[in-house]
Formats: sequence, C-alpha cells, structure tokens
Amino acid sequence: MLGPDILVRSMSLPTISGKRGNSWQYHSRSDRHSKRACWGVLLDLLIESPLLRKHVAAGQIGFGINHTMRDFTSGRKKDLDLVLYRSSQEDLASATFASLVGKYDLVLTRQERDRLNSLPPLRQAKPASVVLALEAKAAMTSHIKAVPRLFDELNSSHLTIHGAADTAIAVGLVMVNTADTFISPDINKWDLSKIPAEYSRNPQPRASVRVIEKIEQLRRRSKTGQEGYDAIGITLVHGVNDGTPYTLATAPQSVESVCDLLSYEKMIRRMAALYAARFPQA
Repeated sequence: MLGPDILVRSMSLPTISGKRGNSWQYHSRSDRHSKRACWGVLLDLLIESPLLRKHVAAGQIGFGINHTMRDFTSGRKKDLDLVLYRSSQEDLASATFASLVGKYDLVLTRQERDRLNSLPPLRQAKPASVVLALEAKAAMTSHIKAVPRLFDELNSSHLTIHGAADTAIAVGLVMVNTADTFISPDINKWDLSKIPAEYSRNPQPRASVRVIEKIEQLRRRSKTGQEGYDAIGITLVHGVNDGTPYTLATAPQSVESVCDLLSYEKMIRRMAALYAARFPQA
C-alpha cells in the first residue's frame, strides 16, 4: 500500500501558507491533508482493483472533488472530498487524477510515479451517479476536545452518502496524530521567525486511544439497505508540525485490535471487493 507513505512524506513539507508569513505542514483551515489522504486511497484502490482499472480505461468511471451529495430523506447536504462517478466518454474532462500530484504537492518516489503512470488515466467527470465517496478527517491536537465534532461529522457523512445513493460505497479515513506535542496554527498567530512557538500538549497514548475508541463506535454496514460505512480506515501518524518530518506510527497496545480491524490495508481490500460485487458492469 502506497498511500500512507505518500501522505506523511508530502505532509513533511511546509507547503501551506498562513498569516504572519508562516508556512505550515498541517493547518486545520486547509483541506490539503484530506485531499492528499484521499488521493492515496484512490491510488491504492486502482492498483488493487483490476475491475476498476478496466472501467476507467473504458471511460466508464470518472472522479470528482468536493462533490455535494444531498440526503433525500432529510435534505442534508455534504461536500465529499473525492468521489467516483459513472460516466461516459463525452462526460470526461481533460483533468486527470495524475494531475493532482502537482496541485496537492504530493511527493512520490520514482517507483511510485512509475506505478501511477502504468495505470489507465482516470479523468475528472461531470457530476453524475456516485459509485464511491471518500471522506477524510484528522485528529491532530486537542484530541479529546475534538472527539464529539469528529464523530458527528463522520457520522453525518455516511448518512448523507447513502441517503443520496444507497449502493454507493461510503469510505471514511481518519488520520490520528500520536505526538504528545504539536504547534497549532490556530494558537500561534504570530510570526514564528520573531516569537517562539507555543506547543500544545497532548497526553499520549490516552488522547489517541480516545479518538480510536470513538471511531470504532461509528456504524459499519455489511450490505446495502443498512446505515453505516462500507469501509473505514485509521492511519496513525507522528507529527509535531514544527518542520520535522511526519512519520507513520504504531498503534497503542490497548487498541491494537481496533487498529487491525480498521487498518488501511483492510479498508482498501474491502473497497476493491465491494466494487467488484456491486458494480461488475460499472
């Protein structure tokens, strides 16, 4: 699986401009981290699913960014980070999935670029019938305080996706930071070249464990007609947001079984299996 390594490698670069002249690796007001995470998911899914590659090559599947879905039962609207649509050749634009590498400042190795270039070109498409929708969230600091909102946002996403299209594959990916210190752009609203940064303290592993336990409570479904995510994954990272590289992290011992059940690799394999079962003819 390539996505997690691409995510932390790309997040290690301070490419997000903030106020007071600061450049950030992560900023809560930016969706760069979510887009990078979803891009990696889709790359791994294309590699994992020969059927999806076949449909993409035939021009039957396109992608969309920040696609608005509306729950038919409640009228609730939600913008999803990345979606796959049924499409036709005339619905496809010239913009490709590969072109997002530069747009999102993704850092790929030579081998990863070769793998990307070997795939059929997935093109952006006009909004149409959604077959898969990705929602990515992050818990980077003040974990315990952020848990209720994180849960509510993730919960509303799968409800909206399936309220709009029950057969669509709803996928949730949550990035959890395991670092016990963090430089938050929301707190450090001054020129860091002149005034030292203020570090937030996160009691670890308790903070990460609390988030992971809450993610486990999200509803998951085994078939259409039910409420819940079709696939959920957790990516653990370690990042202080101080310019030092982000890295992948291991699960705290008390939640190892949860992280194994909701591992990134199992999420990708489940997505591929569900796509083959639900959309054999695109």
